[in-house]
Amino acid sequence: MIPYGKQNITEEDIQAVAKALKGDFLTQGPTILEFEKAFANYIGCNYAVAVSNGTAALHLSALALGVQEGDKVITTPITFAASANCIRYCGGEVVFSDIDSETYLLDINKVEALLKAAPKGTYKGIVPVDFAGRAVKLEAFRKLADEYGLWILEDSCHSPGGYFVDSKGENQNCGNGNYADLAIFSFHPVKHIATGEGGMITTNDEKLYKKLLELRTHGITRDVSSFKNSVEFAVGQEVEEGASYPGWYMEMQHLGYNYRFTDFQAALGISQLSRADKVIERRREIAKKYEESFLNKPFVKGQSGFVEGHAYHLYVIEVENRIGLYNYLREHKIFAQIHYIPCHLMPYYKEQGWKEGDMTDAENYYKHCISLPMYPTLTHEEQDFVIEKIIQFYG
Repeated sequence: MIPYGKQNITEEDIQAVAKALKGDFLTQGPTILEFEKAFANYIGCNYAVAVSNGTAALHLSALALGVQEGDKVITTPITFAASANCIRYCGGEVVFSDIDSETYLLDINKVEALLKAAPKGTYKGIVPVDFAGRAVKLEAFRKLADEYGLWILEDSCHSPGGYFVDSKGENQNCGNGNYADLAIFSFHPVKHIATGEGGMITTNDEKLYKKLLELRTHGITRDVSSFKNSVEFAVGQEVEEGASYPGWYMEMQHLGYNYRFTDFQAALGISQLSRADKVIERRREIAKKYEESFLNKPFVKGQSGFVEGHAYHLYVIEVENRIGLYNYLREHKIFAQIHYIPCHLMPYYKEQGWKEGDMTDAENYYKHCISLPMYPTLTHEEQDFVIEKIIQFYG
């Protein structure tokens, strides 16, 4: 059986988790902060906040950015539903904009057309997605966002270790905070770094960072400098001038959530992070072989290709008779997958007014796309078998 994605748990991972389980903390311990700092260093940002999953990361980010009832936010239809749903959780309105048919990413020209067609202030933000691991060129999006007063929330679930090259020729890591206000990552088992479930939010904005820390834990703060109630109230009796708040005291100042991470997940994350570069290297090797195998093949009408900075969470090809190929591969125990059904055509979003024909490039992509097995422990023999069966089906 060859799945489209698969976690890789080593003996070192198991030992790291076992050590954490034998420690003093299961949740909210020091290993979480250690993982956050290590991940921030890996990405190249100032702050990182570990949360329970990627969807929680998106939700907290939308809250921290101030999404409110009726706010219009632009995103891509080719993504997992959570990229859009986080806006709806806050009462905002999701406005889909079509993809670039070559890159499969949110098309900046179509976003600009949307913005130009409406009065300034109509839209509040943009959620670009580093789909399949290919980095959105956020430098151009930042310039556009600044012109229209928008924030950017980068969905980097597919792209830890990915990057784009900016106008100065410098590599800009996905999630490094240089262009997006916030970025989010997922540690689901099929992602580059696996912790079972889990997510991370990254930023260079200290104010947003502190807000995220509160929202992650019920909106509660232990920061004495921000307390609103008096020391007398906290103590429960009259106190002398200059008295301190008691050690137990805390305040819920916002409506937050329990989106916390655990110490043993953090231990697993640190262990996985230690070999992240090798994981990326192997994924790129696999991608290169796919590209070379399908180059100029008449049955392949598009593919992820080999692109600088691509993190290759997925490797997608576009083919005719996709359903035939999908079933044929399954007959041979190759479990390819489809990423994604266009969000705007999910029944929930169709009820919001979206319909077929609204996003022609995304809809055409969906009719032909299929994600091939892509994970670092995929062997050369297994990949050869996948390639052989695809060529055999069309041959």
